[in-house]
Amino acid sequence: MTVRRAVVRGVVQGVGFRWFAEKTARSLGVRGWVRNRSDGAVETVAEGDERAVAEYLAQLSQGPSGSRVDEVVVEEAAGEGLSDFEVRR
Repeated sequence: MTVRRAVVRGVVQGVGFRWFAEKTARSLGVRGWVRNRSDGAVETVAEGDERAVAEYLAQLSQGPSGSRVDEVVVEEAAGEGLSDFEVRR
């Protein structure tokens, strides 16, 4: 299992980015979560098959229409043992 934490910066709040991330993750079978951060970025943790997590992160670098992704910082993370994907507030 691959686990990655990513912080996405740009115009990523107020444009449906978290719901885009949730839909993308669920379609790929990725477990984890996504949330807005107080600094204007979006943070996510993704757990799953290496290829699925890589594709999830690639999709985040594109974002939904109306967003502008300037940077995606990805790091390895410890698994949280999640069974689904959720949008956190």
